[in-house]
Amino acid sequence: MSPLTKPDLKNEILLRIQKNFPLTARPFLSIANELNTTEQEVLSLLNEAKKDKIIRQTSAIFDTKKLGYTSSLVAFEVETEEIDNAVAVLNAHPGISHNYERNHAFNIWFTLAVAPNSKLGLEKTVEILALKTKAKNFIILPTLKLFKISVKLDTTNSLSQKEHVATKTYKELSLNETHYELIQHLQKDIALVEEPFKGIIDALNISYETLFEHIQEFLDAGVIRRYASILNHRNAGFNANAMVVWDIDENQAQAIGKEAAAYSAVSHCYLRPKYENWSYNLFTMIHGKTKEETQAVIDKIANSIEHTSYMPLYSSREFKKVRIDYFSEAFYAWEQNHL
Repeated sequence: MSPLTKPDLKNEILLRIQKNFPLTARPFLSIANELNTTEQEVLSLLNEAKKDKIIRQTSAIFDTKKLGYTSSLVAFEVETEEIDNAVAVLNAHPGISHNYERNHAFNIWFTLAVAPNSKLGLEKTVEILALKTKAKNFIILPTLKLFKISVKLDTTNSLSQKEHVATKTYKELSLNETHYELIQHLQKDIALVEEPFKGIIDALNISYETLFEHIQEFLDAGVIRRYASILNHRNAGFNANAMVVWDIDENQAQAIGKEAAAYSAVSHCYLRPKYENWSYNLFTMIHGKTKEETQAVIDKIANSIEHTSYMPLYSSREFKKVRIDYFSEAFYAWEQNHL
């Protein structure tokens, strides 16, 4: 058996499946061999974590843009008495994956993605949602430059404070019908069993070798960012998650964004547009177990980058956090009902 204690073993496994999920017929056996334990022990601990809602989902994480989708972060200003209605309206849209209340006049923040053949487009969809939610004001904040997107919660307290964020070069890939069929399967949550990919190879009548060749093809093209488990932040003990926004010189954005993204506690780092009523253009998502821990990271970033001002926006309520179901009939049905 592993020399690690059961809690330590569990946390080590949780970190590994966030970072490098083994793409093999029996991935949990691979993890067990690395940690000198048994496949059944790994599965037992992971199913326990799933039951406790620590693990949200294990699946391919797709690059929305590479699939032809148009997406953006959007902020609404909604009166307190209208929030419940606004949440119901927004959560009903199949292209909204994240929806939070944050401590600002722009109090409802969500991410919206619309399909390649959307009849409404992103801006018109936002206008319809603003009307239906009775939003007083809104801003659309698309990604101008991506510096980092990689959620890895440090369940073991072993990650270094800073990390190297590599710039990747991707191969060209024209998606075909085989790819689209694979996407339908790979975006779904797998069961935590000995052979979690068996359902996919049986459904598509392909071999494991072919499946993993296709996944590698997606990874090489950047269509899949990574195959990994996503944890529920709060259930995993990370209760102080702040979206920290910074007012920086756009001409220095490359260097500043690279420096901010290097902190391990930063999972997302983007450059977004400024507006007359919104002066912040660098967005960093920072995860910590306590506000003090999160603030310590904010302070370190503040001391290491040039900025005019910054503002931490903590999420007071999480209304929705799911993976988008790409190319779903629900999306087209929503559009048809709102044309």
